[in-house]
Amino acid sequence: MATVTTTTAILSFHSQNPIKTLPSFCLSNIPFSISKPNFTSFTNLSLSIPASKSNNANSPLNRYSRFSCNCISTATPNTNYEFSDSSSEVELRLSLVGLDIQSSRDIFVDADGTSLVVQVQHSGSLITLIETNKMFEKIKPAETIWFIDDDQLVINMKKQDPDLKWPDIVESWESLTAGSMQLLKGASIFLVGDSTEINQKVARELAVGLGYTPLDTQELLETFAKQTIDSWVLAEGSDSVAEAECAILESLSSHVRAVVSTLGGKQGAAGKAYKWQHLYAGFTVWLSQTEALDEDSAKEEARKNVKDRSVAYSNADVVVKLQGWDSDHAKSVAQASLSALKQLILSDKKLPGKKSLYIRLGCRGDWPNIKPPGWDPSNEAESIS
Repeated sequence: MATVTTTTAILSFHSQNPIKTLPSFCLSNIPFSISKPNFTSFTNLSLSIPASKSNNANSPLNRYSRFSCNCISTATPNTNYEFSDSSSEVELRLSLVGLDIQSSRDIFVDADGTSLVVQVQHSGSLITLIETNKMFEKIKPAETIWFIDDDQLVINMKKQDPDLKWPDIVESWESLTAGSMQLLKGASIFLVGDSTEINQKVARELAVGLGYTPLDTQELLETFAKQTIDSWVLAEGSDSVAEAECAILESLSSHVRAVVSTLGGKQGAAGKAYKWQHLYAGFTVWLSQTEALDEDSAKEEARKNVKDRSVAYSNADVVVKLQGWDSDHAKSVAQASLSALKQLILSDKKLPGKKSLYIRLGCRGDWPNIKPPGWDPSNEAESIS
C-alpha cells in the first residue's frame, strides 16, 4: 500500500457560468483508503466557485459563491462486492457468507448524500462491510432500499443525477478516469503552474489514466529549437520562449483527447494573462505550490487568487494547492484534479460543448462570454481605446 504524507493538495475550482445549486465537499487532512485501488492518501480539498463575469453590475452572473465542508473518504478493505448502474439507480451487493445473519435486525445501513456505512452484527460485535463518504456521486437517501437475497445484502440507491453513469460505488482513481470520459467529451486538459516538472509529472498520470495523448510543450519547443529551454532563455530571453510556446499552444488548441503540460515560471506563456487565448480551448488545471501552514490558510489563499486574479494562472478552471511535492505521488494530485474537474462539469454540463464552440469559432479570446460569429477582437479593442 502506498502512503502519501508529504504532499497535501488543497483544491479549488470555479465555473465561468452562473450556478443555481452547488454540491459541496472537501477532503480534510485525514488519511483515507479505498478498496479499489489499494491506496492511502493525505489530502485537503476546498472549493470555491465564482460565477462568470458580466458587464451588468446587477446581473446574477456577477454573484460570487463559495462552498466548502470537511469530510473523509474511507472504505473498508473488503472488495467482495458486486456493483451495477441501471440509469436511475445503482445497486450494491455485499456478500454475507460466513456472517451467520439471523435476521434483518442484524444489519445496519446508513446512506446519506455521498456517504455509505454498512455494518452487521456478528458474534456480539459490529463488523463493517463498507464505509465511505466519497461515493462516486450523490444519491437520494430517502429512496434507499435494502434486502437480503440468499447470501447477499442488496442495496438499491436512487441517483441524484440519473444521466451520470457510475463506474463504481466509490470515487477512486479507476472510477474517476473511467467516469471522466463521459463528462469531458473529448475536451483536452492543460496543466499550468510555476513548476514545469510538476506540470509534466501530473500530466503524464492524467494522460495514462484517461487514455489521452500526452503532450509536453517543453519537449516540443526543445525539439524544434534544438536547444534546451535554459539555453534559449540565456540567448534570447524568457519572452522569446513564451512567444514560441504560445505558437505551440495555438497549434495544439484544436487537438482533442490530449493532456498538455506547459512551461512554468517566467518563460511560460500561461504565466502571462494576455497569452491565454488558446489555453481556454481545454480545461485548465493550475498546480500551485503553497507555503500555507494549515488548511484554512491554504483555502483562503486559493479564494484570494481566484477572486483578485492578480496571477495569470487564476484564469484556470481548477486550482490545486500543493503543500510540498514528491513526484512519486503525482497520481494523487492527478486524482484530486479529476475529482474537482468532475464536480465543475457536473455543475454546468454545457461546459465541454462550450469549449468545443470556442475552438470552432477560432479561439478568439472571448472566453467565457463567447461572441457571435464574425466578432473581431481587434475591432473591439479599437473601439475601447
